[in-house]
Amino acid sequence: MKLSRIMSVLLATASFGASAEWFEVTGYANAHTEDLAEARQEAVQDAITQALIFSGATVSSVQTLADGVLTQDQIKIKSHGEIQQINLVSEQKQDGVVSVTLHLDIFPKLEQCAQAAVAKQVTITQSQLIQPHQARLGQIFDIAKATSERLYHTLAQRNLTVKPIPYLDHAINARPFFTQRFEYDGQLIDSLTTLSNSQYVLMSQITDVAAGDKTNDDYAFWQDEEYVRSFKIDFVAFDALTRDKVWQKHYAVSGVWPFEKTKIVDVYSDTFWRTNYAKQIQSVFNSVAQDLDSALSCLPSKGKILHREQGKLVINLGRNHGIEIGQVLTISHRRDMQGSTNQFFPQSIKTLNQVRITQVNAQNAIAENISKRPLNNIQINDLVEVMVQTQEDFAL
Repeated sequence: MKLSRIMSVLLATASFGASAEWFEVTGYANAHTEDLAEARQEAVQDAITQALIFSGATVSSVQTLADGVLTQDQIKIKSHGEIQQINLVSEQKQDGVVSVTLHLDIFPKLEQCAQAAVAKQVTITQSQLIQPHQARLGQIFDIAKATSERLYHTLAQRNLTVKPIPYLDHAINARPFFTQRFEYDGQLIDSLTTLSNSQYVLMSQITDVAAGDKTNDDYAFWQDEEYVRSFKIDFVAFDALTRDKVWQKHYAVSGVWPFEKTKIVDVYSDTFWRTNYAKQIQSVFNSVAQDLDSALSCLPSKGKILHREQGKLVINLGRNHGIEIGQVLTISHRRDMQGSTNQFFPQSIKTLNQVRITQVNAQNAIAENISKRPLNNIQINDLVEVMVQTQEDFAL
């Protein structure tokens, strides 16, 4: 069965001589109901999303039209490529899981912002369960840590500008980060990003894991009990260098909880993550990966000065951040202004100094002064910002 032009990206693209790349990807869906068509639809959607991510696309939704497999606009697309053709390689159902393998022909597209070339390292913190009593069903009190680890692996496995750094072993009090006035301790953000050498930090809180009504009839005694269970979670991301909130979003899903009330469920196990409820949680993390990447990819990439010696600087940006030899960086002074309520507000003052990268390591780099002005006034913890050149228009 051939699905020709199953999906097209509806963004205006310039035509240029680029060859297509083929991707063979398998998508999965949990067939928890008798609706096989719905499971196939979810599996195809999962495969398409994976292919776009592997090709460098930024996916917040997928629009598909094909042979009744996917029949409605379910997600939107922001892509660096266009899918020209999709072939269905195989399809099977085994142990309650439907898998669909697709062969996709994807044409690349030019990057939409130059800043996306530099990776944005983000500290992924352990989430906080706001209503612990809701975890009694299944004894899933480790759901906050387990889902945080799942989110970290989701981000790590994707081809994104965002590069996650785990800080998952220690629970933190995330609630102040979600209050109306953001009454949090800014030094906590500083310490987290200093330990992880990242510019951004991601906080989250799980606000609801309550179980709802049963999905099956009480009189159907031969059926196992199944409940609808919710999963609601808030996210907020901060730039540690400015302490500015750069992204915030709430997600809410629900799924089938297939376990008996007395069953103790291991939230780290494959048994749990194969359930419809866990699949809905994973769908949230798939969305988070793309939403966070879209929010951060075009922001300026900044770092701190770790050491100064004559005309050379050591900065906390390196190969893992996408830093390369020859790149030019600007320098800004950093200082904190104290408010009337003992709050501190970071302030940066841009200088005329510029340095060029001469040596790159994994997490740091050495840069030399290229301006006529000496670096006498440059201090430890002053900021550097990567200068990126936008691609010039080309003639047809």
